Formats: sequence, C-alpha cells, structure tokens
Amino acid sequence: MLSEFEDSSRPVRVLLVDDQELVRAGFTMVLDAQPDIEVVGEAGDGAQALERLRHTAADVVLMDVRMPRMDGIEATRRITSDGTAKVIILTTFDLDEYAFAAIKAGAAGFLLKDAGPAQLIEAIKSVHSGDAVVAPSTTRRLLDRFAVHLPDEERRAASGALDSLTAREDQVLRLVARGLSNAEIAERLYVSEATVKTHMGRILMKLELRDRVQAVVFAYETGLVKSGQMGDSM
Repeated sequence: MLSEFEDSSRPVRVLLVDDQELVRAGFTMVLDAQPDIEVVGEAGDGAQALERLRHTAADVVLMDVRMPRMDGIEATRRITSDGTAKVIILTTFDLDEYAFAAIKAGAAGFLLKDAGPAQLIEAIKSVHSGDAVVAPSTTRRLLDRFAVHLPDEERRAASGALDSLTAREDQVLRLVARGLSNAEIAERLYVSEATVKTHMGRILMKLELRDRVQAVVFAYETGLVKSGQMGDSM
C-alpha cells in the first residue's frame, strides 16, 4: 500500500542496474514511454547502484544478478536492509540460483529478462504499491531445483513456526504459495479480498517474513507445499 504521505500521482521512480549498456537502453526505452514511470538513473554494478541511491531517490530498482565489483545479491541485501527502495531481480535461466539467494536477501520479486513490456511494467507498479511479484513458472523452476538442497535443520525449525498459524491462515499461505493472487484466494475461499489481506498480514507477522515472495519460499522450504502442487494454470 502507498504511504499516506506518498503522492500517488507522482511517476514511479526506477533505477536500472545491469552491466550491459544495451540491456539498460532497452529497458529505458520501454519504461520512459510510460507516463507513470520515470527512469531516474542507471548503474553498471551493485556498488555503483548504491552510490546512485545516495544521491537519487528511487522507488524500485531493477537489478541484474551477476555483475562485476558487487553482484546483485549483495546490493539487494544492502538496499532492502535500510529500506532505500524495493528490488526486482532480473534473471536468466542459467542464473536461477543467484535469483533465489537474492529473493531471500529481500528482493520483492523476480522476472526473466525476456519478459514482455506489459509484464515488466505491471511488475514495477505492483511492487511499488506494496505487493510482491512471484512469476509462477519461474517460482516452480527455482523450487524444483533447490528444494532438495534445503538444510534439514533449517527446514525443521521453520516447520515449527507453522504451528502459530490458524487453520485459515495455513490455508491462505498454501494458496499464496501456489501463485494465487489475493482476489483469486478470496474467490476460492468465499471471503472478501480485504479479509485475505488481513490474513496475509498476520501470516507475515507470525512467521517474521518480509513479504509475499518470502512467504512462497517459506512454504516450500518447510514442505507445506510441494512444487508439483502448483496449479497448471498458474
């Protein structure tokens, strides 16, 4: 949700971080064509991104993962730790492990670099408004690949936290992990979307999670949801 002090009419300010100038140019061309999005800066690596953010206010950072000097994981951790801006990770198929680590570091979501303009724009707006972007197909691939590597000790500790959830909260978390939106969950459970948001807020508070993305990762880490349970339509 936008802060009461935040001007909703102001364009979403975006910082592009990628070590390939051509990639940055392509994103700039797409985003600058939008009246409600403004590219306020570019950076070629994580260290440069942190420097840019010291002098330029940004709402959302589009962050590449593998870059010289400082990679996207460390940059994401630093940016999200002090609430400077929200981060969307841009990844390619062969960098999934880095995207997974960056999400755990606090990224609000991730997209494939070949995502269409409409998907990119919607992701930026969603993250800016307080939601998180979980691309279901990418989520499935990430979790299929890495669930087997989750430490048993961490899995058991996280599983214990699930006992604090009510039956309804457990149900909502399972549906979130399958990629359903708040509206879809509300329809499925015959409740209002506001009720789903309330449940989601309590889930995040009880499990000490930052956002919806971390809730999805948590559900898979604990074995609450298996990768094969994601809906085919997701």
